Amino acid sequence: MTEIRTPRLLLRSWHDDDLVPMADINADPRVMRWIDDGSVRDLDHTAEAIERWEEEWDEEGFGLFAVELLASGELIGFTGLSVPEFLPEVMPAVAISWRLGSQFWDQGYASEAAHATLEFALQDRGLDRVISINRVGDNASENVIRKLGMVPERETVHPVYGYPLRVHAIDLTEFQA
Repeated sequence: MTEIRTPRLLLRSWHDDDLVPMADINADPRVMRWIDDGSVRDLDHTAEAIERWEEEWDEEGFGLFAVELLASGELIGFTGLSVPEFLPEVMPAVAISWRLGSQFWDQGYASEAAHATLEFALQDRGLDRVISINRVGDNASENVIRKLGMVPERETVHPVYGYPLRVHAIDLTEFQA
């Protein structure tokens, strides 16, 4: 798996000692507010999720990176690419996503990690298009999406939870690496 360094972050593979800090992030109601049904996740669910994310690397050649602060070595969350199978109407597609601990919000980390991930999608994986799917009203994610140069493509409804979603896209030939 690829490692990516940005000025402040290391995007890397998952380590065993990432489980507890990622579970802490998933247990924060503020973090999980905009994800699925908004419920928090426990240690077991987080372990299963990390296992799925690692399998996606093997199956797709991309996946979710653990994001670590270079200065401290602390896990702050994830960013990466995945296949959004939960939303068949956008398939085939590759989506970028991120999830950071709330103590790391409003510091530019999500934008920095997501920008590096788009560069990885274009340069290392040869993708020509990436989407982002967010829940309407999640203004923090909308801000990151706009900073990436993604543009709204459509609005739809989550097929399980019924709330409005906005799909953004970027043609990576136009992405400013």
